[in-house]
Amino acid sequence: MIQRVTAPSLFPPPTYSHASVVEAGTKLAFLAGAVPLDAEGQLVGEGDPVRQAEQVLANLGEQLRVVGSGLGDVVTTDVYVVSGEPAVLSAVWDVVEASGLSAGPHSSTLLGVACLGYPGQLVEITATAVIPDSEKDVRYVRQP
Repeated sequence: MIQRVTAPSLFPPPTYSHASVVEAGTKLAFLAGAVPLDAEGQLVGEGDPVRQAEQVLANLGEQLRVVGSGLGDVVTTDVYVVSGEPAVLSAVWDVVEASGLSAGPHSSTLLGVACLGYPGQLVEITATAVIPDSEKDVRYVRQP
C-alpha cells in the first residue's frame, strides 16, 4: 500500500506529496531514467524540452506497463531538465502534471542540470513505483 503524506506544518506542495510510505511486503519497481528516444533510438523533440518531456513520459509509461505498474502507482520521481531557467523547468513540470503521473500526488524533485547522457537530450525522469496487487493498494493521506 502507498500512503502519500503531506505535512500540514509545511508549505502545501502544489502537485506532489512530501513523502510516500510503502508498507513492507509491497513489490517495488526501480526504473532507470526514461529518456526522449523513440523505439529506433532517435532523439525526439530536438531543442524542445516540452516535446522531450512528452516522449519521456510515454517511455516511462511503457517501462511501468511492462512491470505491471502505471503512472498512478509511482511513489517518487526525479525530473532532470537541462536548463537554469525557472520558466523552462515549469514548462516541463506542466507536462508532468498533465500526464497523470502527479495524480497521486507522488513525491518528486525537479532539477535543472548542465547536461544529460545523450547528445541533445534535455529531459530525463527516474522513478520508483509500486506494482499493485489491486486498486486498493494506493491511497492519499494528509497527516494532521
